[in-house]
Amino acid sequence: MITIKWLNLHLQSREYRSMKLVIMTKSTFFVEEDKIITTLFDEGLDNLHLNKPNSEPIYSERILTLLPEDCYKRITVHNHFYLTQEYRLKGIHIDDAGTEIPSYYKGRFSRTCNSLEELKGSKKNAEYVFLNNTFDAQGKDTLYPKYSFEQLKAAAKSGLIDKRVYALGGVTLDNIKMAKDLGFGGVVICEDLWNRFNIHTGLDFKELMAHFERLKKAVG
Repeated sequence: MITIKWLNLHLQSREYRSMKLVIMTKSTFFVEEDKIITTLFDEGLDNLHLNKPNSEPIYSERILTLLPEDCYKRITVHNHFYLTQEYRLKGIHIDDAGTEIPSYYKGRFSRTCNSLEELKGSKKNAEYVFLNNTFDAQGKDTLYPKYSFEQLKAAAKSGLIDKRVYALGGVTLDNIKMAKDLGFGGVVICEDLWNRFNIHTGLDFKELMAHFERLKKAVG
């Protein structure tokens, strides 16, 4: 017989093991983007990071106007922070550990750390932080990752990596389990999803959505 106490412990265990799934947009805009993002939200996406560096704000405004308004509370912006107030978005993201939050901004924020050493200080006030280049190679001419598994494991053991730290960079379906085992609270997916759709000729994004379902299952 399943007791209430056992059920509560089981649910807590499942919650502990589950991870947050963040989808980051491509850096460029493309024709079918609003349709794909809307479908992702319809299929259960909780956290989209709108990251369009070096772009004019009018293009970010345009894509927001093409999305259902009930999606806004699940969108975090990396640029043009005024959009958060105008569209009542989830929050803002700072792309490094040193930049101060704008003085006028009082809402939720997250930020990116570019080294393990930056995590401790950055976690104090941010809702969550990204560890950049978690699984990425150091450069185009090498296949060696920036961090070894032993370095990441040591960072987790010391408390630097925890549920408020999300893996960013080189995250794929194949290494989500590793990120979970290391204690990351979430993963940030970009290329592993968007590479399933050709932005120049693609019209059918069924494979992209099928991969999104696989990603959801992997973090659950």
